[in-house]
Amino acid sequence: MPIYMNNGATTWPKPECVARAMYDFLVDRGANVARGSASERDLHTLDLVFSCREELTDLLGGWRRDPRCAVFTSSVTESLNIVLKGFLRPGMTVLTSGMEHNAVLRPLRRLEERGVRLEVAPCDSEGFLPPEVFAEALDRARPDLAVLSHASNVCGTVQDLPALAALCRGAGTPLVADCAQTAGLIPLDAQGLGLAALCFTGHKGLMGPQGIGGVMFEPEFAKKVDWFVEGGTGSFSHLELHPEAMPDKFEAGTPNTPGIAGLLAALRWLRETGMDNVRAKEEATGAALLEGLLSLSGVVLYGRRRMDGRLPVFAVNFEGVDNGLLAGRLFEEFGVETRPGLHCAPLAHRTLGSWPEGSLRISPGYFTTESDVEITIRALRSILG
Repeated sequence: MPIYMNNGATTWPKPECVARAMYDFLVDRGANVARGSASERDLHTLDLVFSCREELTDLLGGWRRDPRCAVFTSSVTESLNIVLKGFLRPGMTVLTSGMEHNAVLRPLRRLEERGVRLEVAPCDSEGFLPPEVFAEALDRARPDLAVLSHASNVCGTVQDLPALAALCRGAGTPLVADCAQTAGLIPLDAQGLGLAALCFTGHKGLMGPQGIGGVMFEPEFAKKVDWFVEGGTGSFSHLELHPEAMPDKFEAGTPNTPGIAGLLAALRWLRETGMDNVRAKEEATGAALLEGLLSLSGVVLYGRRRMDGRLPVFAVNFEGVDNGLLAGRLFEEFGVETRPGLHCAPLAHRTLGSWPEGSLRISPGYFTTESDVEITIRALRSILG
């Protein structure tokens, strides 16, 4: 049985209820949402989608707990593209950090080519954005929008989102948070933080399937975001122009309803299990892995050398060892699955000092066992000699 240490890419395995909910929907239900005859099958699908919005709104702190604030997308990448490309226009300024994933960086670079000014606030060598540095960048750039990753997908460093959000509120700058790594692990309250938009994916900390994500929009900010996909919504069918009502505005076409079924099951599992319990177990596993990694000869650990202020996502290199070859040997000889390279985050690796070689990322999850950690450390020690 392989030892899965790549939860930074996607959590695995999923709770059993996730696959069962998707299977049951496809086999027993399967109606297209708001595109039927109001049969029991159609009403079940409507209830499924609405219930998932409700769970997301409760978990992520949607405005006035209004499920219409929750928009479904295919991924956090699509979510960020919708928000950034829908809001930013030539002549505007956007502020981001030196630890962003390409899901943020690439849309911003494309917008930069179209006349949007891009400013990058530097992070320290652990990948942390000091609030005072961000405050200076806000004052200097006076941006129309800020977009920040809550936690690094490379090294697990968690930003002080409450402090950064407070600075944005004080400056009157809308803040978009990329919560790909933190939704489901760290308590979030989009309304309480005063975020313009919280972008999330279903397949990481939320424990759902791939292919489903979304945006938790602040209602007034959503009105300022243009949409670029138009078509059928199952609503307002008498209109030849796309409706602006939420969430229809951003949900043209048939949604990934099996994915929504799986996500709803995952959200209910997370609520019943307790997010605090999930986080505590992952922190305990992460602490054991961190201790083992730091005991290895020649290790270079990127990010924080303690569990405080980080997720259990560890980026390491070893002197004279290619991280890609090391990842290959870990799997071929010991069945340990990791991820080498640049992790779709070249800017973050430049900040951390691991450019251009990248690093070996080892990321346990909720279902990782003590034995998995012990075998991983033994495997590394054996390969490194």
